[in-house]
Amino acid sequence: MSVKWLAEGIMGSNYSRREVLRGSAAAVAGLALAKTGMAEDSAPQQAPGGKLRFGIIGCGGKGWSGMMGAAQHGDIVSLCDVDINNRTKAMVEFPRAAAFDDYRDMIAMMKGKVDAVVISIPDHHHAPAAALAMRAGMHCYCEKPLARTIWEARQLGKIAREKKVATQMGNQSTASTPMRKIAALIKQGHFGHVKEVHLWTDRSKGWWDQGVPRPASVPAPKTLDWDMWLGPRPERPYAEGYHPFKWRGWWDFGTGSLGDMGCHIFNMPHMALDLSSPIAVQATTSGHNKDSFPAWVMVNYEYAATKDRPAFTVHWYDGGKKPALDLASDFDYGGNGTITVCEKATIYSFDESNTKYALQGGGTIPDIQVDESPGHMAEFARAALGGPAAKSNFPDYASGLAEAVLLGNLAIWADGPRLEWDAKKMAVKGTNDYDHLIRPDYRKGFGV
Repeated sequence: MSVKWLAEGIMGSNYSRREVLRGSAAAVAGLALAKTGMAEDSAPQQAPGGKLRFGIIGCGGKGWSGMMGAAQHGDIVSLCDVDINNRTKAMVEFPRAAAFDDYRDMIAMMKGKVDAVVISIPDHHHAPAAALAMRAGMHCYCEKPLARTIWEARQLGKIAREKKVATQMGNQSTASTPMRKIAALIKQGHFGHVKEVHLWTDRSKGWWDQGVPRPASVPAPKTLDWDMWLGPRPERPYAEGYHPFKWRGWWDFGTGSLGDMGCHIFNMPHMALDLSSPIAVQATTSGHNKDSFPAWVMVNYEYAATKDRPAFTVHWYDGGKKPALDLASDFDYGGNGTITVCEKATIYSFDESNTKYALQGGGTIPDIQVDESPGHMAEFARAALGGPAAKSNFPDYASGLAEAVLLGNLAIWADGPRLEWDAKKMAVKGTNDYDHLIRPDYRKGFGV
């Protein structure tokens, strides 16, 4: 990347002259560091008082809120984004941070100078970035759905355990005390055994397009490193509708409505029931071209009986589809929600925040004591400083939750057949047609 190209991109963005000059200086310094290796006298120093030194991978959108959350628990010493506009805005906020456009460079050059990373980039980059960071000894916070594929989700759990780093997936409602209480009550059998769970979201309608043909190619913005944005995925021309947000609807980059919202909406039943290993999944969809996700889907998950509970089913709906109204007729179903049908009660959750629950037909949900979170990012920071593991850590929780969500996408790809899942072999029984969705190939220079 040239300084001229950098300056052209910055001057085309919406910043004051003072901000542009300040950001340009920081950007040029960051580029120099990235190209020459960090000089000892310019490297970020250990913050006083045992504060964490954070590297931010992805500074726009959700990355901005993750960065600002991390800044409450340590120092932002390194920034990385493939878009100059995002990177410059972050550098204006944190002018002493080293800046990069390639997380591979950042992780290599900041090893020993960054304690923890916050990863908020498109799904197809989650596993390559997180694996690199953890192998470099960095604690790792990664946005949901943790990875784009099942194999990647499992690998991140294994690497985290091997490297003994603190980890957390960004499904923020895991910190919700009401959710922890209702999950504990279900797990303890207070409402009797669970018979079925219904989960839904209003994505994709109104958020991004799905079930559509690939858009016409146009030149990539000068502010964007398109090749790096593609990263591990196959080459394709830039088009409107990929960067910065609508990539979620494309199989190559995202995980669709289920991947985007599932780790929030599956969270409570996963905490109560461990949804990581269904015996079969099956989907009905609007149809799709195996390039863009379907406009709507309904997915059924089957869970076998165990010594602790009988068999039950989980049902997912998106794109405007919702459960039958008579399941919880006391309530007007919102855009996102959960209905858990137990032997003694039906529990309704109002949205993806997992903070409010009510019983069909009335009744009081008993109050119980649970471990309360100090806050989602605070849990991660506490773990990175040697405290207890965050609830949504990779090996014990997040990888299993992500696997359940991503298994639904195998059914969506198949669009009709019932797929029997062999969790031990990490394979669909009787076929290898889905292997490329379970474990991806990578372009040269990327991997896990």
